[in-house]
Amino acid sequence: TFEGDLGDLFENLFRDFSAGGTRSRTARRHVQVEDIDYPVEVTLEEAYHGTKRTIQLQTEALCPSCRGTGAIGNRKCTNCGGSGRVGRLKRLEVKIPQGVKDGSRIRVAGEGKEGYDGSKGDLYLVVKVMPHQRFERKGDDLYVDVPVPLVMAVLGGEVEVPTLKGKLALKIPAETQNGKVFRLSGQGMPHLGDSSRGDLLAKVMVVLPTKLKEEERKLFERLQMLRPH
Repeated sequence: TFEGDLGDLFENLFRDFSAGGTRSRTARRHVQVEDIDYPVEVTLEEAYHGTKRTIQLQTEALCPSCRGTGAIGNRKCTNCGGSGRVGRLKRLEVKIPQGVKDGSRIRVAGEGKEGYDGSKGDLYLVVKVMPHQRFERKGDDLYVDVPVPLVMAVLGGEVEVPTLKGKLALKIPAETQNGKVFRLSGQGMPHLGDSSRGDLLAKVMVVLPTKLKEEERKLFERLQMLRPH
């Protein structure tokens, strides 16, 4: 059974089956907008500090001659070939915020494909963070190996630890074992979307001395006698 106004029914039937191709042009004017994915590569330093990129984007817009209908009067639009859309090359400066991760999607509103009603989709920057030679990232935490001379590991001292914003002094207690991990709170990556930060985990890599002088060798031999096991 039909529920509703008969006038609406006949109006819809007339709209759908009237001659002259009106239906196809009307439908084409109501095609939904489309979002665009655009890949962007950044270094770990850029992900830490935030950065900008100038990109060139090949997209489509409504044909200015036929206003997206594909026809001018009863003839096919020669400017767009009847598609209702024309290609357009846009140049944009986009912002990459602090804390982006591999796979982060950054929305740039209104820079996607334009629909036939004039509305626009969005542009999504799909981020790839390049590997770093020194730091390893896990979530918002960073991991780094810190070389520590054998004598300092035994007697204690202070070493410099690299971070993405400079160097920090790290106190090495006496008798620090190889592989010991020190956590430096708040020295990791910024968290995307707020002011919190991850940590930096510094792993001690004890460096054995090479090219020993005769006096140094004798000291190690003496130590071997004092600590045979």
